[in-house]
This record gives sequence, C-alpha cells and structure tokens, in this order.
Amino acid sequence: MDPEALKNSSALHPKPAGLTLQYGTAGFRTRAEQLDHVVFRMGLLAVLRSKAVAATIGVMVTASHNPEEDNGIKLVDPLGEMLHPSWEGYATQLANAEEQELQKVITEICQKETVNLHKDASVFIGRDTRPSSEKLSQSVVDGVLVLGGHYHDYGLVTTPQLHYMVCCQNTQGRYGKATVEGYYEKLSKAFMELIKQSHSSGESQRHLKIDCANGIGALKLSEMKPYLPQEVLIHIYNDGTKEKLNHLCGADFVKVHQKPPGGLDMKPSERCCSLDGDADRIVYYYKDETGHFHLIDGDKIATLISIFLKELLAKVRENFKMAVVQTAYANGSSTRYLKEIVKVPVHCVKTGVKHLHHKAQEFDVGVYFEANGHGTVLFSKTAETKIRQLVKEEKDDEKREAAKVLENMIDLINQTVGDAISDMLVIEAILALKGLTVQQWDAIYTDLPNRLLKVQVADRCVIDTTDAERCVVRPAGLQEKIDALVKKYKLSRAFVRPSGTEDVVRIYAEADTQENADALAHEVSLAVYHLAGGKGAPPQL
Repeated sequence: MDPEALKNSSALHPKPAGLTLQYGTAGFRTRAEQLDHVVFRMGLLAVLRSKAVAATIGVMVTASHNPEEDNGIKLVDPLGEMLHPSWEGYATQLANAEEQELQKVITEICQKETVNLHKDASVFIGRDTRPSSEKLSQSVVDGVLVLGGHYHDYGLVTTPQLHYMVCCQNTQGRYGKATVEGYYEKLSKAFMELIKQSHSSGESQRHLKIDCANGIGALKLSEMKPYLPQEVLIHIYNDGTKEKLNHLCGADFVKVHQKPPGGLDMKPSERCCSLDGDADRIVYYYKDETGHFHLIDGDKIATLISIFLKELLAKVRENFKMAVVQTAYANGSSTRYLKEIVKVPVHCVKTGVKHLHHKAQEFDVGVYFEANGHGTVLFSKTAETKIRQLVKEEKDDEKREAAKVLENMIDLINQTVGDAISDMLVIEAILALKGLTVQQWDAIYTDLPNRLLKVQVADRCVIDTTDAERCVVRPAGLQEKIDALVKKYKLSRAFVRPSGTEDVVRIYAEADTQENADALAHEVSLAVYHLAGGKGAPPQL
C-alpha cells in the first residue's frame, strides 16, 4: 500500500464533516451528494475483501426503490451472496473514518483478516440508471485502483445481474457465463424448454404488462426481448424515458399503496407486474370485472412456486427436504395455507434478505420470499446433482420428465439473490404449465386484510425485539399493550420493529376486516408513540 497515493486519492473524495452512516442489509443508502467518499472507500474495501478470500467481489451502485435523488452501494460476496456480516462492521468503520485515520483502519482490517496486500484483487462493478450513478461508480474505480486492484465495469446492469456475474466468475463458469448475454441465454433457454411443454389456453394468457419503475429493468428487459419465444408478449411501461425513477410506480409503490402504478393502463383481467428500481423485487396484480384492484405479492408468489415444486418433487420420489422461509410480514393466510394445504414446513426469520437466504440454505429446496416481492429458490448441491443425474439416467418416464422440469427450473432461477426478471419468467412458466389465469392463481387463498404504518421516534434503538421480530422485549409494557389490543379483534395479530435505516418504528397489523386491521394498526401506533418516544404529533387515523 502506497500511503502517499492513498492520501492523495482520498483527498479527492473528502468526507463531509459530522456525517456517519451504517452498512445495513441494503448496504449504504442516503442522498447521492453525501456518498462520494463512501463509494471510494467501498472500492478500497472490495479490494481488501477480494485479497482476503482470493476471489472476485462485486460492487453495485444503487438505491433500489428509494427516490431518484438518493443513491447507495453494496458489496457482493464470491458466490453472489451478500457481504458476510463480519465485514459489514469494517464497511461502517471505513466509511466513517476521518481522513487521517483511513490508513490505520485499512491496516487494522488487514491484520484482523490476515490480508496479504501483495495478492491480486478483482472487482466487478455495476450501476443503476440514477443520474448520480455513473460518477459514483467512477469513484469506486478510484478506490479499487489505489490499492492495486483489477476491475471490470459492467456499466448499467440490474442488481441481480451483477450478483449472477460474480457467481459465474468465481465458479469458473459452472454457474454460467459472466456476461449479460450469458445471463439472457441461460435464462431464455431454460424458459423456452419449460414453455414447450405447456398447452397454453388462449392468446390472452401470454400477454404481460410490466411496469419497470422507470429504472434499469426496462433497459434490460428490452435487451432480453429478442431471446424470448414469440408466444410471450411483454409490454414495457414506465421505461424511464419520461418520468423519474420510482416516482408513483414500481413494486414498492404498488405494494405499499395497494394500487396500480401511474403510466400503466389496466383493463379487467389483464396480467400485470411491477419491478422495483434495480429489478430485484416483483409483484403481480390485475383488475377484476368490477374494476377492483387485486395485488399478488411475494407471499402468493412463494405459494405458487411451492405448490409447483412440491408436485414435481413428489413425482421424482427422492427424499428431498423442502421448506418455505418467511418473515413476520408474511400474510397469516399464506402461512396457514402452506402448512395445512400444501403441507410444506414454514420457518419465520428476522426481516432482511440475508436472514431468509441463510435459513433457506438449510434445505434441499428452500423457497424464500418477502411479502414485498423479493425472493428466490435455493437448491442444495446434493439435490441439484441428483436431479441432473435423473434427467440423464432415469428409465421411468414420469420421473425423468419431472426431473427435466426441475432441471430447467434450477437453470431459470437466479439462486444468488431475488431477481425480478428471473422470478417473472418462473411465474410465467408455471402459469402456462398449470394452465392458470391470474385470477385462479389469486384465488388459491384470500389474504387477511392488513395495514402497514410507521411512527417517527427520537431513537429507534429504544425498541428491541425477539422471536423473529414478532415480540417486543423493550421498552417495558409495550408488548403487553400490543397483546391486549390484538385480543379485541378476530383473526388478528400485530408486531412492531425498528427500521434498519431510519429513526422510525414499523407497524404491521392484520385482522378479519380492513376496518379492524386499520383500527388495530392505529392503536398499536399510538402505543408505540407513547411508550417508545414518538416525535411530532401523535399518529392520526
């Protein structure tokens, strides 16, 4: 490490006085103008991580579903997974270090992780379509170069594409080719193989309207279109040419506001979906004949995929362990349906993709989705090897054919991370193979009415939870109050948890009617306001 070069390069990316940020589940996220020093330093950290694990590390510049004025950055570990939790602390430390401490912090990380600075380092960089992203990714490059790292800049890619590319690179191509074209080829080939076996009912089945949140998804879906079979007619809306990223559109907007996005004209019974700003979440929806809006969120996506995979696993007759992983935000109806009707084990973990991903790795087939539409399916090495072997060697026709469908599913699913484009193709294939309309899919079970609220507090750290965030430990008396409120309503439950990124407490409530869910959520928000140091005026109904 050249201390003088580091000092000079760092001086070009000065840290604003008094700014402290924390690396969370989504990496760093804040206003774009406050991020230059952070992304430069994440370039440094990516090099250190790469040297420590002797593999390529990814750096993605994005703030996902946040407003266009924000930006963010996150690191991707060798197999396309999120940065190891033990390194999140280093990211925070490095981002917040004063100029004169920077070298000391780097040296400390090197000592703790026995990093050999003379080793090679390789970093893959990607960015979303925000106006600030190009300049920020150049700052990442500055950080990579000052510590002698090599980099490949993929430019504009979806977040899941970067995760995919990192995994391909570090598996020496076993997972696929580390190019965007390689991604399109692998997914489209698997999709076409699946679609070939479907007897799709009617022309309308194959039309899909896609709201791309005015983000990167529009660009990449347009590139992918020529790879897809002609029977699949995708219509792209909110493509970024007219409006701002995530403004009144995208998966997060649709999920939170329970209404269609702007910029997309829906006719009754048309199948529609929304991606988020960096294309790692997806939700589906439609309008019925009366004009009523129906949202199909991550819970129902997980249920559709689980039903399909469970049927295939029953046909291959291997003793594979399958489970669904959810968070406390999963609708109670989905949990009941999966456990009692599909008869698949369901596990609840803390909010945050890394917790779901980690738990799903414990099974041969682990399906995980957050209600917001972020999720994927993981297959164990054992299961994948066995399934591919059955395709080649199995004499029994039914077993072999089921294994073949599973093999194509394995290739179509991006196992590194939730991927809206991959998930969309998985859903489209399943609907075609099962001959289901969007209404029939929606009718699998009825969601319990629910409400999400948030309360501003002086300090989110006053709230502490346990039991996968379903129970409050501190402040004293709050859980007892929530329990008493829940008893007032039928089929009800409620929980509160501190936000991972801002001083707000998030509230979730469900009950037998929308009116009761709203009332319960409001009463719980008042309890939080009074017992956990609410800021400003008390919440209003």
